[in-house]
Amino acid sequence: MTRNHSALGGLLALVAAVGGTACVPGGDMASHQNAAAQDAARNAQASSYDPSTVGHTTQAPAHAATHAPADHPQLRYVLNRLTTKDGGPGALVALRDRSGGEVLTSGVADVQNQAPMRGDGRFRIGSMTKPFVATVMLQLVGEGRVALDAHVERYLPGVVRGHGNDGREITVRELLQHTSGLPDYLDYLKPEDVLNNPRAHYDARHLVRLALAHPRAFEPGTDWSYSNTGYLVAGMIIERVTGRTYGDEIRRRIIEPLGLRQTSVPHGDDTAIRGPHPRGYARPGKDAPLKDITALNPTITGASGSMISSGADLDRFLDALVRGKLLAPTGLRQMMKTRPTGSPDGGAYGLGLESHPLPCGGLAWGHDGGVPGYQAVGAATVDGRQATAMVNLYPGGTQAQNDDMMAAVRTGLCEGRSSR
Repeated sequence: MTRNHSALGGLLALVAAVGGTACVPGGDMASHQNAAAQDAARNAQASSYDPSTVGHTTQAPAHAATHAPADHPQLRYVLNRLTTKDGGPGALVALRDRSGGEVLTSGVADVQNQAPMRGDGRFRIGSMTKPFVATVMLQLVGEGRVALDAHVERYLPGVVRGHGNDGREITVRELLQHTSGLPDYLDYLKPEDVLNNPRAHYDARHLVRLALAHPRAFEPGTDWSYSNTGYLVAGMIIERVTGRTYGDEIRRRIIEPLGLRQTSVPHGDDTAIRGPHPRGYARPGKDAPLKDITALNPTITGASGSMISSGADLDRFLDALVRGKLLAPTGLRQMMKTRPTGSPDGGAYGLGLESHPLPCGGLAWGHDGGVPGYQAVGAATVDGRQATAMVNLYPGGTQAQNDDMMAAVRTGLCEGRSSR
């Protein structure tokens, strides 16, 4: 699928400046459109899977696995593409359903020592942070502490002002649904600063002011355009209302109750990834060598994309979310009340959660994300299936990497089921 709305769009400018090609930055499933024909072709190839043509993949049970792993020839084919033709050092796909879970891996976690990709590795998940933030906000709505249709000004007086952007006109709902019209601050960062100084500190209010120095994209509520700025503002509202950081609220409301031991929200300027994890790489030009960018200051994305997790944990989170274990029925209905994003395959965006029709019937609910070094895409169905794909290269792959990440999730959810 091609990306129409980038979460780290500024990095594209760097790649273009050096004459390279980029894996277009990811922040939402809507932006990878274009996949229907490509996936059909790839799945046709996958159906004639020949083990002799495929690089090494391994399979390990997820931490909650209760059944013997299946063979998954189509998924293995797509997974192998991610670490061969698409150029990723390593990748994994975590699968889960009501009978248990498993993780398929391909490639390496470290290009220097050639250590294989681990199934329990932690990745930076970028904009897959957004469903966590939206869930916390909707819990606060359920508690009567936030009103979805209240204006931002109620919670952050005077903060959102400038060049037609006005918190007196933008609602909390519009922040979460990308209908605020706020410019995306990442479009105005100097990309070379991000890649050359990944440990630099960024202040959320400064990043919001950076965006507000530019005209709004449209009148609030009249259109849809992906904006990381909106989620920085949402994080600020959570902090103002609760008196705690957005990360503390995610930990106590989601991570701890679900027992997500491989999931974390970094504190402050902590650039480390705790526990087993692959190295994260960027390729800042078509023929440039890989750049290790594992140590990244999470303040560059904050509430729009700072979290760390594993494929198995994201599967568990998405399952709990779409099956009503984290939100009251009214809150979940609000989250799943979508509007079109303009994607050719019928994708639509709710409140921090996106839906896409599956080739085997029904909808996939999820998100995607990309930060320097890592890309992740995850989705779940309301009947209890989940799939999350992860790769340790971003940006610097190809558009095919985006397409194959989405194809891996769809294949993981649909392989073995008849198309409809």
